[in-house]
Amino acid sequence: MSTSNYKFYEFFAGGGMARAGLGNRWSCLFANDFDHKKAQTYATNWGQDSLLCEDIRNLSPCDMPDKADLIWGSFPCQDLSLAGGGAGLKGDRSGTFWPFISHIEELCSLGRAPAIVALENVVGTLTSHKSSDFVSICKALDDLGYKFGAVVVDAAHFLPHSRPRLFIIGTKGDLPTFKGIKSKPSMPWHTRGLINAFEKLPKSLKDNWIWWSIPKPKARELDFIDIIEENPKSVKWHSPSETTALLSMMSEINLAKVETAKLSGIPMVGGIYKRTRYEHGIKVQRAEVRFDKIAGCLRTPSGGSSRQLVLCVNGNKVKSRLISARETARLMGLPEDYKLPRAYNEAYHLTGDGVAVPVVRYLAEHIFEPVIQAFKTTETEKEIV
Repeated sequence: MSTSNYKFYEFFAGGGMARAGLGNRWSCLFANDFDHKKAQTYATNWGQDSLLCEDIRNLSPCDMPDKADLIWGSFPCQDLSLAGGGAGLKGDRSGTFWPFISHIEELCSLGRAPAIVALENVVGTLTSHKSSDFVSICKALDDLGYKFGAVVVDAAHFLPHSRPRLFIIGTKGDLPTFKGIKSKPSMPWHTRGLINAFEKLPKSLKDNWIWWSIPKPKARELDFIDIIEENPKSVKWHSPSETTALLSMMSEINLAKVETAKLSGIPMVGGIYKRTRYEHGIKVQRAEVRFDKIAGCLRTPSGGSSRQLVLCVNGNKVKSRLISARETARLMGLPEDYKLPRAYNEAYHLTGDGVAVPVVRYLAEHIFEPVIQAFKTTETEKEIV
């Protein structure tokens, strides 16, 4: 049985996907989410000893035991997303970043500052309000005495799922000797969008910036077709007429993709989203398919058009349906024994709102654990002296 070497708090915990990614070397001291349905799933999979279902604004350091090495915060993306309303950090949902920061400030004042603060959100954070929201996040960490940097990691490196996300990672005080830092940005982790946002930081924040360096991962082993269920329990295959209707919503370009898949000689699976397009000044709903071996980015369902469908093509045989709840879990890297909500929409909302498990594991392996260990080694050496 593995011994826990590291301790963490998990805010905006959802179904505990950050916890799944950190793994059994990590001990969760405290987990919080305001959504009762998500909290129920969290408790089902992880137990409820460390879980408090409550609005983050109503918490205090008294609710958070011991001292965490890492505080994780996947704060809501709705107001920062390109598809959102554009309220940014002033919005009701994404604005919960500020009470999150306030809690860390209080912990710091009590001598309980974590070695690492890790934030996860959509890449739209980089451009929200002309990058001023990104600047505000960096300044908040700077004000707490943290040095910080960011990486953009696409889940497609590890899973058949196009899901680029921004991870802002701060460390308390001067970082001990650590090989995972470079003097300049490096691909694929530091995208042009991230570099542009960095350039908009004032000099005082640039001076405390860290270019995190992590190795390029091995080639992905799974493709979209590998995670498809033949007989899913949460959804049913469409009737032939329903599939025909779906195909009729495709443009010539997308229909050509289907024809190419038919002629490929091998079974192929594509992901479909229904999107509203303007053609000749008229609003039209189109079904758009991709056959690049990965699914489109999962999103929380707010209507039929935001649920991803799958199109399975084997020669002239074409069938379609909604993506299943278990398939969404697989796209997020959750294990097969992870217990999902019974209701389809609740399961889809849980997974679509989460963080990809292997991405968290990769960051833990190459940044969190080595940094924390370096801090602990430095503290031990000081005690000996």
